[in-house]
Amino acid sequence: MSANEDFVLASERFVVVLDGATASGMPTGCVHDVAWLAGRLGGRLAAVLIERPELGLVEVLREGIVSTLALHAGCDLRNPDSPSSTVAVVRERGGLLEWLVLADSWVVVERVGGGIVEVHDDRTAHLPAYDRASVSRLRNTDEGFWVASTRPEAADRALTGSVPAAEVRRFAVVTDGVSRLVERYGWSWARVLDALEQRGPAAVVRELRAAEAAAEAGSFRGKRYDDATAVFGVL
Repeated sequence: MSANEDFVLASERFVVVLDGATASGMPTGCVHDVAWLAGRLGGRLAAVLIERPELGLVEVLREGIVSTLALHAGCDLRNPDSPSSTVAVVRERGGLLEWLVLADSWVVVERVGGGIVEVHDDRTAHLPAYDRASVSRLRNTDEGFWVASTRPEAADRALTGSVPAAEVRRFAVVTDGVSRLVERYGWSWARVLDALEQRGPAAVVRELRAAEAAAEAGSFRGKRYDDATAVFGVL
């Protein structure tokens, strides 16, 4: 399997999860790889969250993208295939649990007393075509989908929201590798949350790998295996 291109950083007040988009094989115009982008952007998002806690999450993402762009000396930042990443952020602030999701990672929040909030930017699931040229043309456009890369305005297309922290029983932030358990293999989000709480992320990823290995070839579009990252939290 290839190197993991996910990034995760968690503190007592926030979680940052990125899933670097595997290179398509198209020229990127960039000397950096996807893992570099995910790591640098993830670190800068965490720095902004710590240093400028007054900012809303959209502004946090915009600042993170802008500061990461400054590290791309000599790269062609106009290339639509420049390294990119999904972004999922959860933060506790001012009595609220806030979230931001850009591209196909997930935030899942279970309320006290029942009910699950599922936050997922599914624009990549509704493209008119998935060949390399079409995906390149549709990346970071309103006709296609948005990711964190070289366009700071991508922050404005992120999904955001919040719930009172007192109403949150537990939550998870996961990449689309882990969400395969729900989208492909018949799990419910309640089952995912139970497994994360009772057995931990590593056990959940092991169950995912077993399901991927057992799946019949050609059952699903895309890679047989994908990077998988999960963070579980309670307030």
